[in-house]
Amino acid sequence: MKAHISYLKGLIKHKYWVYVYCIRFSVPFRIAIFHDMSKFLPKEWFPYVKNFYNDDGSKKDIRDKSGAYDTNKQSNEFKLAWIHHQRNKHHWQAWCNIGDGGVVTCVDIPEVYTREMVADWCGAGMSYSGKATPNKWYRANKDKMILSDRSRFLVEHLLKYIWDDE
Repeated sequence: MKAHISYLKGLIKHKYWVYVYCIRFSVPFRIAIFHDMSKFLPKEWFPYVKNFYNDDGSKKDIRDKSGAYDTNKQSNEFKLAWIHHQRNKHHWQAWCNIGDGGVVTCVDIPEVYTREMVADWCGAGMSYSGKATPNKWYRANKDKMILSDRSRFLVEHLLKYIWDDE
């Protein structure tokens, strides 16, 4: 039960900070409010609790120094939850297509969801470490992201001109 309470507290904290940054990045209210609502569904809730928290409510250490973690190294139960979650429009993976032979291509992410995605990075930083450092996180992880040229330009524009954590 302690793990579930810890997860709930962390999720609410994350949603709060994402909301704050969504306002900063001019993301509409309804999108900001409904951010990550799928994490409350059982198909995400239980695998996320098990993946990120010990029974006593303490956090498991699965993240690397950049704050990321490789979903391919997690349990099948978590992989299924992540596949479900990454379909949320603020994840770049939601805008990728896996074609025959495993070739992955992407389409442009609409601007509002790109803004929400960057707000999500800021909110994650605040809820995990108390610091919103999306530029640092992006530099450490950008080569893992499959983005269209337009989407990458917009992300980098937001990070350079709207957010400066350097």
